[in-house]
Amino acid sequence: MRNIKLTIAFDGTEFSGWQRQSNASTVQGELEKKIALMTGQDVSVHGAGRTDAGVHAVAMTAHFATASTIECMAFKRGLNSLLPSSIKVLRVEDVAHEFHSRISAKAKSYHYFFSTEEVILPYRRLYCAHLPLGFDLDLARQCLQYIGGEHDFSSFEATGSRDKDKEGGRGAVRNVFSVSLDRSQGAATEFLFKICGDGFLRKMVRNIVGSLIEVGQHRMTVDAFARLLWQKDRSLAGPTAPACGLFLQQVYYNEDIIPDYGQQGG
Repeated sequence: MRNIKLTIAFDGTEFSGWQRQSNASTVQGELEKKIALMTGQDVSVHGAGRTDAGVHAVAMTAHFATASTIECMAFKRGLNSLLPSSIKVLRVEDVAHEFHSRISAKAKSYHYFFSTEEVILPYRRLYCAHLPLGFDLDLARQCLQYIGGEHDFSSFEATGSRDKDKEGGRGAVRNVFSVSLDRSQGAATEFLFKICGDGFLRKMVRNIVGSLIEVGQHRMTVDAFARLLWQKDRSLAGPTAPACGLFLQQVYYNEDIIPDYGQQGG
């Protein structure tokens, strides 16, 4: 059996997330159907994470086992001809049997785009959250110092993120290596939040962004944001930011190339 690693980009607008569902179109489901067509074998494609409905990916990583002798380049060409235009396979590689797209990962990075413009350009509406009312960037940046490092992120954890009755493991503790918030490509009213960490709870990035927007729009103080981590209470944090602005940017398997965005506002 071969262990095949895929690097995939997708537009999540039309999908009900990554994870296979019996009654909805998902990225994992589409990949498994098209690989089965090519190999004549049922396969399980394991992703590096489970993106939610409407979330996009620049470079998601996945793997699957197969007895097929199809060469990697042929796999790439064949899958890209069969998959919908909203999913593209960027790379196909034979990897060691020990490789697991999720367990072997050292870090993941996400980017989140949002606009506070009164009117957003129509083509941006699917890839940039529209949150008008202005935004105090300097104030929101003061919160970034509290996100970096290893913390219990229960206050930013969506319901169903994990089995809370399971013994052992690290619970809601995650290590954020770097985080930044700036204007997007110099735009006056579009902003880009970047975060890189060793793992993320369900909707954790969107919940952090939702709280940063509350601060930037003067509905939450910096002190209140700082208290969120030790309060460990999701009901005290801001609303979940819309899915359309979130992109899984990359999954890292080599600690030497993990990006450093700095920690603005620290």
